[in-house]
Amino acid sequence: MEPSQPRDRLGRPLGVLRLSLTARCNLACPYCLPDGQEPPGLLDQDQRLRLIAAAVALGANSLRLTGGEPLLHPGLEALIAAAAAGHRGGPNRPPQEPNPAPLGLSNPPTPPLQPPDPPDQPSDTPATGLREIALTSNGTLLSRERALALRAAGLDRLTLSLDGGDGASVAAMAGLADPAAGERALQKVLAALDHARAAGFEPGRGALKLNAVIQRGRNEEQLLPLAALARERGVELRLIEFMDVGNRNGWRPDQVLPAAVMLERIQARWPLEPLGRPSHGTAQRYRYRDGGGHLALVASVSAPFCGDCNRLRVSADGIAYTCLFARAERGLDLRPWLNAGSDPRDLQDALASLWRGRHDRWSEERSASGGEGSTDPAERRAEMAYLGG
Repeated sequence: MEPSQPRDRLGRPLGVLRLSLTARCNLACPYCLPDGQEPPGLLDQDQRLRLIAAAVALGANSLRLTGGEPLLHPGLEALIAAAAAGHRGGPNRPPQEPNPAPLGLSNPPTPPLQPPDPPDQPSDTPATGLREIALTSNGTLLSRERALALRAAGLDRLTLSLDGGDGASVAAMAGLADPAAGERALQKVLAALDHARAAGFEPGRGALKLNAVIQRGRNEEQLLPLAALARERGVELRLIEFMDVGNRNGWRPDQVLPAAVMLERIQARWPLEPLGRPSHGTAQRYRYRDGGGHLALVASVSAPFCGDCNRLRVSADGIAYTCLFARAERGLDLRPWLNAGSDPRDLQDALASLWRGRHDRWSEERSASGGEGSTDPAERRAEMAYLGG
């Protein structure tokens, strides 16, 4: 291992940069509870590009853009285009043919518009080394035109979120006023899936997935409806355990529906074949035996995967965290090394030092202590809305 590609104290390399672009969101999901305003000192576009370049120089080959809700960020497409300029395919990849309607849909997606020209790119672009650029969104703001613009800019993969299959459950899990508002949000996400597919994000190649957080006593009855919805639309459903991230969500162990229970319930309806968890991956994947696609389970609480975690998270205001469950004071403020005129090697050195000192394995330690996590309100921890999950 060369010095430019550090490993942490447990031998884990840096592989993924998860970069939050905003702390704001148009929803108020109870497991996240974002603020209505940005933190002070938000990074600008040039600072983000310097950060991406430094992470890539240290071995990161995947960039995932998160929030809050990243579609609220006005410079999103320009950032993607600048980052994509250095990785294979880039923003000018040949346009893909429109995708057919998923099996089971009576109304196929509207044929796509011609992809727009890539947005103007900032002059400071990351070095080569990125293999993919991905985005996580709640999907309610993803229009047909926006999906095309994201694809044209160079976005490779898109993950949308939906925590229920009817208006009442969506409203409960998105902090909306009533089932009618939940139904409107549901229809927007379903339309977003169609827009994404039509823009060239092909589910069969892993370019389009659907996330769902399942909380015992709140939306666990949505397991089968969500699985049916995902099967019908030909998209992989990723079921995520309710996690103790931050202090706001009031997490308790009894609110966690273990992934093994989710698997048992779904497998009783649709038999599954295990595919395993890829190296450095977060999800155990399964294939439906009847050919109905794939299912994934993220068991951060009941079956943690800290041992090969390779993710560095950076908040929208430039605070780096080496663990999703980190205490707030453990973050490193990168802004002193992100100013114009700063030597890029100084930023790389700061990130390398942070990574080499990393020894986080919070979920494994939680499991070893009986699964209770930390319920001490005095222990201030970084919030989901800042870390982007």
